[in-house]
Parts: sequence; structure tokens; C-alpha cells
Amino acid sequence: MTRADVQRWLNQYVEAWKTYDRDQIAALFSADAEYRYHPWDEPVRGREAIVDDWLAPDGDAARRDAEGTYDAWYEAWAVVGNRAVAVGTSDYFSDATHATRERRYHNTYLLEFDADGRCRNFTENYQLER
Repeated sequence: MTRADVQRWLNQYVEAWKTYDRDQIAALFSADAEYRYHPWDEPVRGREAIVDDWLAPDGDAARRDAEGTYDAWYEAWAVVGNRAVAVGTSDYFSDATHATRERRYHNTYLLEFDADGRCRNFTENYQLER
């Protein structure tokens, strides 16, 4: 994986989040992927389980964000072989105009990719900006 490959994946990740499109989400992950919302979590295992978790109507980790009320920016910080670290921010707004930011999270992602450029191991770590 190159830095450009990882950046392309991160951009697609943001787009999948914004659309909640099943196929876009699925395209991000390998069939045997593991996804952790926090480093200490037991992972969600398997592409279909990850997609279902993202699209679940309720639940803490899988709660859908209101359309148009969030945005994100992530960049590849380090890439070594098939592993990468990404950093960035996730912003949440009071409405779709983005006039008032309600909160910002600083994110760090630990990523491992398969030979096809799909993520096979994703670990999220974030902190609310004070």
C-alpha cells in the first residue's frame, strides 16, 4: 500500500459514512475483516457483519448520524507495507448548513489491508475536543 492508496481508501470511507450505502461500505472491507470501534472492544468480524453493524437502526456504536450533519477529514500519517496509521477529525453540526459545529472528535485509525486494498483490520481511537 502506498500513501495515495491509503488516502483513497480513507476518502471512500468518509463517502461510505456519508451515504450509508451498503455496497460502498462493503467495498471497503475484506471478507474476513475485523472492526473495532475502540481498541479494547471485541471486534465485529466479517464484512457482512461490519456492514450490518454500520446500518443497524440503533445501538451505541452503530447509531446512524443524521444526514448532512457531519463531516470528516482523515489523512494517512504513516504507511509501512500493508499497515497504516491515519489521523483526522470528525465534526458534528447542529444542522445540514454546517453553520454551528457542536463537537469535534480527533481520530486515530490503525489499519491493515489485504492484497486487494481492502481493510482487513480496523481499529478506531478517538477523543472529544474540549
